[in-house]
Amino acid sequence: MRLVVVGATGNVGTSVLRALAPDRSVDSILGIARRKPDLELDKTEWAAADVSRDELAPLFEGADAVVHLAWAIQPSRDLPTLWRTNVEGSSRVFRAVAEAGVAKLVYASSVGAYATGPKDRTVDESWPTTGIPTSFYSRHKAEVERHLDRFERDNPSTRVVRLRPALTFKRESATEQRRLFAGPFLPGFLVRPGLIPFVPDLPTLRFQAVHSYDVGEAYRLAVTSDVRGAFNIAADPVLDPQTLGRALDARPVRIPAQALRAAVDLTWRARLQPTPPGWIDLALGVPLLDTTRARAELGWEPIRSSVDAIRDVMTGMRDGSGLDTPPLRGDTAPRRAGEVEQGVGARD
Repeated sequence: MRLVVVGATGNVGTSVLRALAPDRSVDSILGIARRKPDLELDKTEWAAADVSRDELAPLFEGADAVVHLAWAIQPSRDLPTLWRTNVEGSSRVFRAVAEAGVAKLVYASSVGAYATGPKDRTVDESWPTTGIPTSFYSRHKAEVERHLDRFERDNPSTRVVRLRPALTFKRESATEQRRLFAGPFLPGFLVRPGLIPFVPDLPTLRFQAVHSYDVGEAYRLAVTSDVRGAFNIAADPVLDPQTLGRALDARPVRIPAQALRAAVDLTWRARLQPTPPGWIDLALGVPLLDTTRARAELGWEPIRSSVDAIRDVMTGMRDGSGLDTPPLRGDTAPRRAGEVEQGVGARD
């Protein structure tokens, strides 16, 4: 089996390659990213391509399956650029899959594609994927779901799988995630249990997480199994303020949602951090995921808990961990200085 992984150098992409390499049914993998990495992995060769503008069909020729992971979260202050990568870029990948006659397409959707949902029970894959309007990430994920609906209607011979994972973490992605969500002014040495003073205690702050390695295994199963459709991917336990407080040795402190959102908005506008307030709306709004289908039809079981995933990425932030790819390179003072020079969320 020859596979193509688009967006192969990031948090999930490197975990997908890690999961695929030992699989005996996989003969070769083409990893595609905007910039070729120095990372060497078994069965993997690299190609540079930008999904928003480069020709993709020639890269997909002869592939048995394409895994589409490419997605941009920054620059959060340049929504047209994000849309060209996320929405138009995804559409270009889908069109290239059809042009190259690839038999299987596995797409990285997200819990963020779902409409506002319950926090006291889980929902299955039939929950509406209309997104949360105030979050650009959620709007883009929902829009791509509609493009994929049309692709499936127009290309019934292509087997399409959509994975919708919860928040995804690993140690090696810590520098990337610090850069994308927290910015250059977060001191790494403070990211440890006992030094985090409190966690916000809001009734709707209930969410799920999953370790990136376990997500990588879900993609391997999706590629190598005769399945189609959507699959929720998340680990236990559900993370609420009390669970987070115990995991981080921090005290839950009741904070009104409006105050938390206003603080995030103020610090984003002041360019102290790169995360716009729509991410708060997303965290407080998305439903909890029922993973029954992934367990029953994919045979997927997470090895690590959601708490393990949180602790792993925190350890990475303290240590400045990374991998030898452009998105995941480890933390350094010059790189943080470059983030400040680029406007903290103004450039990728």
